[in-house]
Amino acid sequence: MLEPYLDDLESRLDDEVEDRLYAEWADFTAGRFVGDIFSPRRATAGPPRVEWPRVVVNEAIADFDRMALQQFAAASRALAEGTGALLNVRSNYGTSILPSLFGVALFRQDNEQDTLPTSWPLCPDGNLDPIRRLVDAGVPDLDALDETTLAGRTLLMADRFEAILGRYPKIGRHVHHYHPDLQGPMDVCEVLVGSHLFLALVDEPALIHAFLDLLTETYIRYLRRWKKRGHSSFARDETVFLDQNQGFSSHKKDECPLFSAHWGMMHEGVIMLRDDSAMNLSPAMFEEFVKPYDQRLLDAFGGGAIHFCGRGDHYIDSMCAMPGMHAIAMSQPDYNDMEVIYGATVDRGINLIGLNRTAAESALAAGRDLHGRVHCW
Repeated sequence: MLEPYLDDLESRLDDEVEDRLYAEWADFTAGRFVGDIFSPRRATAGPPRVEWPRVVVNEAIADFDRMALQQFAAASRALAEGTGALLNVRSNYGTSILPSLFGVALFRQDNEQDTLPTSWPLCPDGNLDPIRRLVDAGVPDLDALDETTLAGRTLLMADRFEAILGRYPKIGRHVHHYHPDLQGPMDVCEVLVGSHLFLALVDEPALIHAFLDLLTETYIRYLRRWKKRGHSSFARDETVFLDQNQGFSSHKKDECPLFSAHWGMMHEGVIMLRDDSAMNLSPAMFEEFVKPYDQRLLDAFGGGAIHFCGRGDHYIDSMCAMPGMHAIAMSQPDYNDMEVIYGATVDRGINLIGLNRTAAESALAAGRDLHGRVHCW
Protein backbone atom coordinates (compact mmCIF):
# COMPACT_ATOMS: atom_id res chain seq x y z
CA MET A 1 0.00 0.00 0.00
CA LEU A 2 2.96 2.35 0.51
CA GLU A 3 4.73 2.06 -2.83
CA PRO A 4 2.53 4.35 -4.96
CA TYR A 5 2.89 7.16 -2.42
CA LEU A 6 6.60 6.69 -1.80
CA ASP A 7 7.20 6.53 -5.55
CA ASP A 8 5.28 9.80 -5.87
CA LEU A 9 7.34 11.47 -3.15
CA GLU A 10 10.62 10.21 -4.61
CA SER A 11 9.73 11.56 -8.06
CA ARG A 12 8.94 15.04 -6.73
CA LEU A 13 12.13 15.58 -4.72
CA ASP A 14 14.54 17.99 -6.37
CA ASP A 15 18.12 17.69 -5.09
CA GLU A 16 18.98 21.29 -5.88
CA VAL A 17 15.89 22.69 -4.14
CA GLU A 18 16.30 20.52 -1.04
CA ASP A 19 20.08 21.12 -0.80
CA ARG A 20 19.54 24.86 -1.06
CA LEU A 21 16.92 24.81 1.70
CA TYR A 22 19.14 22.66 3.90
CA ALA A 23 22.03 25.06 3.37
CA GLU A 24 19.87 28.02 4.39
CA TRP A 25 18.87 26.22 7.58
CA ALA A 26 22.49 25.31 8.29
CA ASP A 27 23.56 28.94 7.86
CA PHE A 28 20.85 30.08 10.28
CA THR A 29 21.69 27.36 12.79
CA ALA A 30 25.37 28.30 12.73
CA GLY A 31 24.64 32.00 13.20
CA ARG A 32 25.45 33.03 9.62
CA PHE A 33 21.98 34.31 8.70
CA VAL A 34 21.89 38.03 7.90
CA GLY A 35 18.42 39.53 8.27
CA ASP A 36 15.62 40.16 10.73
CA ILE A 37 13.51 36.97 10.70
CA PHE A 38 14.64 33.68 9.18
CA SER A 39 11.68 32.31 7.22
CA PRO A 40 12.85 30.19 4.28
CA ARG A 41 10.70 28.67 1.56
CA ARG A 42 11.37 26.21 -1.21
CA ALA A 43 12.17 27.80 -4.56
CA THR A 44 9.43 25.71 -6.17
CA ALA A 45 6.38 23.79 -5.02
CA GLY A 46 5.77 20.20 -6.11
CA PRO A 47 2.14 19.08 -6.06
CA PRO A 48 1.44 15.36 -5.69
CA ARG A 49 0.62 13.20 -8.68
CA VAL A 50 -1.53 10.84 -6.62
CA GLU A 51 -4.11 11.52 -3.93
CA TRP A 52 -2.61 10.79 -0.50
CA PRO A 53 -5.13 9.35 1.98
CA ARG A 54 -5.73 10.89 5.38
CA VAL A 55 -4.55 8.72 8.27
CA VAL A 56 -5.85 9.52 11.76
CA VAL A 57 -3.63 9.08 14.80
CA ASN A 58 -5.31 5.96 16.15
CA GLU A 59 -4.91 4.21 12.80
CA ALA A 60 -1.22 5.14 12.66
CA ILE A 61 -0.59 3.88 16.19
CA ALA A 62 -2.25 0.56 15.44
CA ASP A 63 -0.51 -0.17 12.12
CA PHE A 64 3.12 0.37 11.07
CA ASP A 65 2.27 0.94 7.41
CA ARG A 66 -0.35 3.53 8.33
CA MET A 67 2.19 5.27 10.57
CA ALA A 68 4.64 5.44 7.66
CA LEU A 69 1.93 6.78 5.37
CA GLN A 70 0.90 9.43 7.89
CA GLN A 71 4.47 10.63 8.39
CA PHE A 72 5.50 10.68 4.72
CA ALA A 73 2.21 12.44 3.89
CA ALA A 74 3.44 15.38 5.95
CA ALA A 75 6.56 15.51 3.79
CA SER A 76 4.37 15.41 0.70
CA ARG A 77 2.34 18.39 1.99
CA ALA A 78 5.50 20.39 2.64
CA LEU A 79 6.56 19.86 -0.97
CA ALA A 80 3.09 20.64 -2.31
CA GLU A 81 2.87 23.89 -0.35
CA GLY A 82 6.48 24.92 -0.97
CA THR A 83 7.09 25.50 2.74
CA GLY A 84 10.49 26.00 4.30
CA ALA A 85 10.18 22.95 6.55
CA LEU A 86 12.84 20.27 6.38
CA LEU A 87 11.23 16.93 5.59
CA ASN A 88 10.89 14.76 8.70
CA VAL A 89 9.48 11.45 9.87
CA ARG A 90 9.45 9.91 13.32
CA SER A 91 7.82 7.15 15.34
CA ASN A 92 4.89 9.34 16.36
CA TYR A 93 3.44 7.65 19.45
CA GLY A 94 2.95 10.63 21.74
CA THR A 95 4.22 11.60 25.17
CA SER A 96 3.84 8.22 26.88
CA ILE A 97 6.62 6.35 25.05
CA LEU A 98 8.92 6.32 28.08
CA PRO A 99 6.05 6.02 30.60
CA SER A 100 4.96 2.86 28.76
CA LEU A 101 8.13 1.22 30.10
CA PHE A 102 6.80 1.66 33.64
CA GLY A 103 3.42 -0.05 33.34
CA VAL A 104 1.01 2.82 32.68
CA ALA A 105 -2.42 2.28 31.15
CA LEU A 106 -2.88 4.19 27.90
CA PHE A 107 -5.66 6.66 27.32
CA ARG A 108 -6.74 7.08 23.69
CA GLN A 109 -9.05 9.74 22.29
CA ASP A 110 -11.80 8.93 19.79
CA ASN A 111 -10.90 9.05 16.11
CA GLU A 112 -12.84 12.29 15.75
CA GLN A 113 -10.30 14.02 18.01
CA ASP A 114 -7.33 12.78 15.94
CA THR A 115 -5.01 13.33 18.92
CA LEU A 116 -2.03 11.41 20.24
CA PRO A 117 -2.61 9.17 23.28
CA THR A 118 -1.56 9.86 26.82
CA SER A 119 -1.69 7.60 29.87
CA TRP A 120 -3.28 7.33 33.30
CA PRO A 121 -1.02 8.35 36.23
CA LEU A 122 0.20 5.75 38.67
CA CYS A 123 -0.62 7.82 41.76
CA PRO A 124 -4.09 9.31 41.22
CA ASP A 125 -4.81 9.37 44.96
CA GLY A 126 -1.42 10.74 46.00
CA ASN A 127 -0.09 7.41 47.30
CA LEU A 128 3.53 7.32 46.10
CA ASP A 129 4.14 3.61 46.77
CA PRO A 130 4.07 2.78 43.03
CA ILE A 131 6.94 5.24 42.52
CA ARG A 132 8.91 3.71 45.39
CA ARG A 133 8.52 0.28 43.80
CA LEU A 134 9.76 1.59 40.45
CA VAL A 135 12.80 3.19 42.07
CA ASP A 136 13.59 -0.07 43.86
CA ALA A 137 13.24 -2.04 40.60
CA GLY A 138 15.66 0.16 38.65
CA VAL A 139 15.88 0.65 34.90
CA PRO A 140 13.29 -1.47 33.03
CA ASP A 141 14.42 -4.39 30.88
CA LEU A 142 14.98 -2.87 27.44
CA ASP A 143 15.84 -6.27 25.93
CA ALA A 144 12.25 -7.45 26.30
CA LEU A 145 10.61 -4.67 24.29
CA ASP A 146 8.02 -5.68 21.71
CA GLU A 147 5.00 -4.16 20.03
CA THR A 148 2.85 -4.44 23.17
CA THR A 149 4.28 -1.17 24.53
CA LEU A 150 4.66 2.22 22.87
CA ALA A 151 8.37 2.06 23.64
CA GLY A 152 8.66 -1.21 21.73
CA ARG A 153 6.52 -0.04 18.83
CA THR A 154 8.64 3.09 18.59
CA LEU A 155 11.78 1.04 17.95
CA LEU A 156 10.05 -1.30 15.51
CA MET A 157 8.60 1.64 13.60
CA ALA A 158 12.03 3.22 13.44
CA ASP A 159 13.29 0.02 11.80
CA ARG A 160 10.52 0.40 9.23
CA PHE A 161 11.54 3.99 8.50
CA GLU A 162 15.18 3.03 8.07
CA ALA A 163 14.23 0.29 5.62
CA ILE A 164 12.21 2.77 3.54
CA LEU A 165 14.95 5.41 3.62
CA GLY A 166 17.38 2.77 2.39
CA ARG A 167 15.23 1.85 -0.62
CA TYR A 168 14.60 5.35 -1.99
CA PRO A 169 17.74 7.40 -2.72
CA LYS A 170 16.15 10.85 -2.70
CA ILE A 171 13.87 10.13 0.24
CA GLY A 172 16.84 8.71 2.11
CA ARG A 173 18.85 11.87 1.42
CA HIS A 174 16.23 14.53 2.05
CA VAL A 175 13.73 13.08 4.57
CA HIS A 176 15.24 13.20 8.03
CA HIS A 177 14.42 10.49 10.55
CA TYR A 178 14.30 12.31 13.87
CA HIS A 179 14.22 10.99 17.39
CA PRO A 180 10.94 10.06 19.11
CA ASP A 181 9.17 12.23 21.66
CA LEU A 182 10.70 11.15 24.95
CA GLN A 183 9.77 14.47 26.61
CA GLY A 184 12.12 15.50 29.45
CA PRO A 185 12.67 13.84 32.85
CA MET A 186 10.34 16.16 34.74
CA ASP A 187 7.60 15.87 32.11
CA VAL A 188 7.81 12.07 32.24
CA CYS A 189 7.78 12.25 36.03
CA GLU A 190 4.55 14.27 35.97
CA VAL A 191 2.91 11.88 33.50
CA LEU A 192 3.72 8.94 35.78
CA VAL A 193 2.98 10.50 39.17
CA GLY A 194 0.09 12.75 38.19
CA SER A 195 -0.81 16.13 39.63
CA HIS A 196 0.20 15.04 43.13
CA LEU A 197 3.77 15.46 41.91
CA PHE A 198 3.66 19.14 42.82
CA LEU A 199 2.99 18.31 46.47
CA ALA A 200 5.56 15.52 46.42
CA LEU A 201 8.28 17.95 45.33
CA VAL A 202 7.87 19.55 48.76
CA ASP A 203 6.83 16.56 50.86
CA GLU A 204 9.04 13.83 49.33
CA PRO A 205 11.96 15.56 47.56
CA ALA A 206 14.40 12.68 48.07
CA LEU A 207 12.01 10.21 46.46
CA ILE A 208 11.35 12.51 43.50
CA HIS A 209 15.09 13.03 42.99
CA ALA A 210 15.61 9.25 43.03
CA PHE A 211 12.80 8.84 40.50
CA LEU A 212 14.16 11.60 38.25
CA ASP A 213 17.56 9.91 38.37
CA LEU A 214 15.95 6.62 37.28
CA LEU A 215 14.01 8.33 34.49
CA THR A 216 17.09 10.12 33.21
CA GLU A 217 19.15 6.94 33.14
CA THR A 218 16.30 5.10 31.39
CA TYR A 219 16.03 7.94 28.86
CA ILE A 220 19.76 7.73 28.07
CA ARG A 221 19.77 3.95 27.67
CA TYR A 222 16.60 3.92 25.56
CA LEU A 223 17.71 6.68 23.19
CA ARG A 224 21.14 5.06 22.81
CA ARG A 225 19.40 1.83 21.93
CA TRP A 226 17.35 3.68 19.32
CA LYS A 227 20.54 5.10 17.82
CA LYS A 228 22.40 1.76 17.89
CA ARG A 229 19.67 0.16 15.81
CA GLY A 230 20.86 2.30 12.92
CA HIS A 231 18.76 5.38 13.57
CA SER A 232 20.24 8.84 13.78
CA SER A 233 18.72 12.15 14.79
CA PHE A 234 21.43 13.91 12.83
CA ALA A 235 19.96 15.65 9.82
CA ARG A 236 22.43 13.91 7.50
CA ASP A 237 25.58 11.85 7.51
CA GLU A 238 27.24 15.02 6.33
CA THR A 239 26.49 18.64 7.21
CA VAL A 240 25.94 20.64 4.06
CA PHE A 241 26.03 24.40 4.17
CA LEU A 242 26.32 27.37 1.88
CA ASP A 243 29.68 29.10 1.76
CA GLN A 244 29.00 32.48 0.20
CA ASN A 245 32.34 32.48 -1.61
CA GLN A 246 32.60 28.88 -2.75
CA GLY A 247 29.01 27.71 -3.13
CA PHE A 248 27.98 24.43 -1.54
CA SER A 249 30.50 22.67 0.66
CA SER A 250 30.31 19.39 2.54
CA HIS A 251 32.05 18.56 5.79
CA LYS A 252 32.06 15.42 7.87
CA LYS A 253 30.50 15.60 11.31
CA ASP A 254 33.82 15.63 13.13
CA GLU A 255 34.84 18.78 11.27
CA CYS A 256 31.81 20.93 12.10
CA PRO A 257 28.93 21.22 14.60
CA LEU A 258 26.26 18.53 14.69
CA PHE A 259 22.98 19.76 13.28
CA SER A 260 19.68 17.92 13.82
CA ALA A 261 16.28 18.20 12.22
CA HIS A 262 13.21 18.28 14.45
CA TRP A 263 9.63 19.32 13.63
CA GLY A 264 10.84 20.50 10.22
CA MET A 265 13.36 22.83 11.83
CA MET A 266 17.10 22.57 12.47
CA HIS A 267 19.07 23.04 15.67
CA GLU A 268 22.63 22.42 16.74
CA GLY A 269 23.20 19.29 18.81
CA VAL A 270 21.25 16.04 18.84
CA ILE A 271 18.41 16.08 21.35
CA MET A 272 15.17 18.08 21.67
CA LEU A 273 13.99 18.03 25.29
CA ARG A 274 10.56 19.12 26.53
CA ASP A 275 10.10 21.09 29.74
CA ASP A 276 6.35 21.79 29.74
CA SER A 277 6.01 20.91 33.43
CA ALA A 278 8.55 23.56 34.40
CA MET A 279 6.03 26.37 33.90
CA ASN A 280 4.44 25.25 37.19
CA LEU A 281 7.71 25.48 39.13
CA SER A 282 9.61 28.33 40.74
CA PRO A 283 13.09 29.25 39.49
CA ALA A 284 14.56 27.55 42.58
CA MET A 285 12.63 24.36 41.87
CA PHE A 286 13.73 24.47 38.24
CA GLU A 287 17.34 24.67 39.44
CA GLU A 288 16.88 21.72 41.80
CA PHE A 289 14.52 19.35 39.99
CA VAL A 290 14.82 20.07 36.26
CA LYS A 291 18.17 21.54 35.34
CA PRO A 292 20.50 18.77 36.64
CA TYR A 293 18.64 16.05 34.75
CA ASP A 294 18.31 18.07 31.55
CA GLN A 295 22.03 18.76 31.75
CA ARG A 296 22.83 15.05 32.00
CA LEU A 297 20.88 14.47 28.80
CA LEU A 298 22.47 17.39 26.96
CA ASP A 299 25.90 16.08 28.02
CA ALA A 300 25.06 12.52 26.95
CA PHE A 301 23.89 13.47 23.47
CA GLY A 302 26.11 16.32 22.38
CA GLY A 303 23.81 19.18 23.32
CA GLY A 304 20.57 20.22 21.69
CA ALA A 305 17.42 22.27 22.14
CA ILE A 306 14.50 22.57 24.55
CA HIS A 307 10.80 23.09 23.91
CA PHE A 308 8.38 24.47 26.46
CA CYS A 309 4.75 25.52 26.43
CA GLY A 310 3.26 28.25 28.59
CA ARG A 311 5.31 30.61 30.73
CA GLY A 312 9.07 30.23 30.89
CA ASP A 313 10.46 33.71 31.47
CA HIS A 314 10.95 32.95 35.17
CA TYR A 315 13.47 30.16 34.49
CA ILE A 316 14.73 30.96 30.96
CA ASP A 317 17.98 32.50 32.18
CA SER A 318 18.88 29.35 34.10
CA MET A 319 17.80 27.11 31.22
CA CYS A 320 19.89 28.95 28.66
CA ALA A 321 22.95 28.92 30.90
CA MET A 322 23.26 25.15 30.52
CA PRO A 323 26.27 24.04 28.45
CA GLY A 324 25.11 22.52 25.17
CA MET A 325 21.87 24.55 24.99
CA HIS A 326 21.65 25.83 21.41
CA ALA A 327 17.99 26.59 20.64
CA ILE A 328 14.59 27.21 22.23
CA ALA A 329 11.27 26.22 20.66
CA MET A 330 8.60 27.94 22.73
CA SER A 331 4.83 28.32 22.53
CA GLN A 332 2.58 31.11 23.81
CA PRO A 333 4.92 34.14 23.69
CA ASP A 334 1.97 36.20 24.96
CA TYR A 335 2.33 34.42 28.32
CA ASN A 336 5.93 35.63 28.62
CA ASP A 337 7.92 38.81 29.05
CA MET A 338 9.57 38.48 25.67
CA GLU A 339 12.30 40.97 26.44
CA VAL A 340 13.44 38.58 29.19
CA ILE A 341 13.25 35.71 26.68
CA TYR A 342 15.26 37.59 24.03
CA GLY A 343 17.88 38.60 26.58
CA ALA A 344 18.44 34.98 27.60
CA THR A 345 18.41 33.59 24.05
CA VAL A 346 19.22 35.66 20.98
CA ASP A 347 21.45 38.06 22.92
CA ARG A 348 23.53 35.00 23.94
CA GLY A 349 23.61 33.44 20.46
CA ILE A 350 20.85 30.92 21.22
CA ASN A 351 18.30 30.55 18.43
CA LEU A 352 14.53 30.84 18.83
CA ILE A 353 12.93 28.43 16.38
CA GLY A 354 9.27 28.24 15.40
CA LEU A 355 8.48 31.51 17.20
CA ASN A 356 5.10 33.11 16.64
CA ARG A 357 5.55 35.64 13.83
CA THR A 358 3.43 38.32 15.49
CA ALA A 359 5.73 38.30 18.51
CA ALA A 360 8.85 38.61 16.36
CA GLU A 361 7.40 41.38 14.21
CA SER A 362 6.28 43.29 17.31
CA ALA A 363 9.81 43.13 18.67
CA LEU A 364 11.26 44.43 15.42
CA ALA A 365 8.69 47.24 15.28
CA ALA A 366 9.80 48.29 18.76
CA GLY A 367 13.41 48.47 17.60
CA ARG A 368 14.49 45.16 19.17
CA ASP A 369 17.58 43.59 17.53
CA LEU A 370 16.95 39.88 17.04
CA HIS A 371 20.52 39.29 15.82
CA GLY A 372 19.34 37.07 12.96
CA ARG A 373 18.60 34.37 15.55
CA VAL A 374 14.79 34.06 15.22
CA HIS A 375 12.97 31.65 12.93
CA CYS A 376 9.26 32.01 12.17
CA TRP A 377 7.03 30.05 9.85
